[in-house]
Amino acid sequence: MRTVCFLLQVRPDRLAEYRERHAAVWPEMLRALRDAGWYDYSLHLREDGLLVGHFRTKDLAESLAAMERTEVNARWQESMAPFFDGLDGRRPDEGFLVLEHIFDLDAQLDAVQLDEPAPAGSALETTPTPA
Repeated sequence: MRTVCFLLQVRPDRLAEYRERHAAVWPEMLRALRDAGWYDYSLHLREDGLLVGHFRTKDLAESLAAMERTEVNARWQESMAPFFDGLDGRRPDEGFLVLEHIFDLDAQLDAVQLDEPAPAGSALETTPTPA
C-alpha cells in the first residue's frame, strides 16, 4: 500500500466555504472514493489556504483512473475548482502536487531489530511493574 501526500492552494477568500463543503461531502462521492481504492484519506488546511491531503492506495494511477470513470467525480471536481489557485484550467484532482514520500517510521522499525532496550526516558522504555 502506498501513502500519497499532495498539496493544493485554496483561495484565502474561500476558506470558510471550503471547510463547510468538506464537513458534509456527498455520500456518493465518499462511496466512489472508497470503491476507487482511496483509504485513510484526510485533508489538512492551513490558514493561508495551503491544503495538504494524504491517503493510502494500492495504485495511484488506477485509483485516479477509477475516479475519472465516475460521474460524481466530474460533478465534484467542477464544483470545487473555483476554490483553488494555480490550477491553470485543470481540475483539482489533475492539479495537485504529489510530494515524495521519504520516511516511514513503521517501515523502518520493521526493518531493524529492536533487541536493545529503549534509551532511558524514551517513550519506548519499559517500566517494570510492581509485583
